[in-house]
Amino acid sequence: MKHGLRSLAVVVMAIALGACAAKTGGVSAKSNGDTRIDNSSFGHKVTITNVRSRMQADHLQGSAMLVSKISTDFRVQYRFSWYDKNGFVLENEGQAWKSVKLHGKQQYPVQALAPNANAVDFEVYVREAISY
Repeated sequence: MKHGLRSLAVVVMAIALGACAAKTGGVSAKSNGDTRIDNSSFGHKVTITNVRSRMQADHLQGSAMLVSKISTDFRVQYRFSWYDKNGFVLENEGQAWKSVKLHGKQQYPVQALAPNANAVDFEVYVREAISY
């Protein structure tokens, strides 16, 4: 009996801790138009539109519009990742997350310049900022 109660307590504790885990997944859009939603709850709050690219000197420049779908303010983080012609990530560790406060229903333009001339593709990723 004690073993059964102990097992039940462990299962309940695991479920409770799992429910409290921070969900850091977000939404992304690639320069080719592909989109991905890693967190459906966050996907109901924000979307990425108007993904465009152009050459700036010999570097690829990417831009996108972060669009709030809700009427309240919240903070997000975004980051651009750059890819070479073979699909390999370029200098991803050097690309810091940038934080921005989205006001209700706001459209917020973001842009970045590739770290080098080898970039031919990019992805912009947005996640909810979690403060501890």
